[in-house]
Amino acid sequence: MSTSPDATTRARQVTVSAEEAGQRIDNFLVRHLKGVPKSHIYRILRRGEVRVNSGRIQARYKLNAGDSVRIPPLRTGVDSSPPVGESAGHRLEPAILLETDRYLVLNKPSGMAVHGGSGLSHGVIEALRAARPDAPYLELAHRLDRETSGCLVLAKRRSFLRHFQQQLRAGQVSKHYLALLCGAWGGGRQAVDVSLRKHQLQGGERMVRVDADGKQALSVFSTVATFTGATLVDVELGTGRTHQIRVHAAHLGHPVAGDEKYGERVANQAMRMLGLRRMFLHARLLEFTDPASDDRVSVSAPLDDALGAVLERLESS
Repeated sequence: MSTSPDATTRARQVTVSAEEAGQRIDNFLVRHLKGVPKSHIYRILRRGEVRVNSGRIQARYKLNAGDSVRIPPLRTGVDSSPPVGESAGHRLEPAILLETDRYLVLNKPSGMAVHGGSGLSHGVIEALRAARPDAPYLELAHRLDRETSGCLVLAKRRSFLRHFQQQLRAGQVSKHYLALLCGAWGGGRQAVDVSLRKHQLQGGERMVRVDADGKQALSVFSTVATFTGATLVDVELGTGRTHQIRVHAAHLGHPVAGDEKYGERVANQAMRMLGLRRMFLHARLLEFTDPASDDRVSVSAPLDDALGAVLERLESS
């Protein structure tokens, strides 16, 4: 969008397409009101200025195909420079590993959250939406931790999102990660079937702990390479719990290198001496069934240069 500062939009009626159906009205407005802060979007929803089929709705309202949405006139307050999210979205385009008319798979960079919130103005989904203002539908199909890099699927059609998430629930999506564990782990191949529970700490920090009364979680660790003081492993997920690999690795006594939350301070300091500036956890391979063709799709994401350099230093040490 290129307008003068404090430009005012006109009221307009937008008909919800079949691909846009099922999403919440607040997310719908974010895409149709580029440059308008989310706080202002929630304000006009509370005031009843946004109408669906001539009636007032709440921010959690889910749209139906054919709904008529009245978007009120707004003062956008944007200038001719692209929003931060839009520029970030353009930088993400070269990281797309595979794209069809139904989905795309991105090699998500470490340090970028999958979505905004908790003090972040934008994440992957907001950035790509800003870079693709004409895209009728774009949603996260699953999630990765902010510091985790690698394969991330985004749905371009609601029908694909529904099928992909059904495959996730049925355990039909194969997810493999590369993780560098601290210490010489001699497990070879080991399945860790240990239940996990989320805990909210004082101050709002979220932690996940091993808890017999928690949710079942399964991770299969297999040795890829051994080094002095570290082990590179492949981890296949049988479930997709929050922080699952990180907590299971710590439970084994060999936390993920560079993990500030569940890791070991001394081991992390040693890894920083080798140039590790982030957590060494990478979603390297993702396999799922394309519901349109029934073909099995396999996508792999290469390690970034920084992690590759750490492995080279370990090999030569």
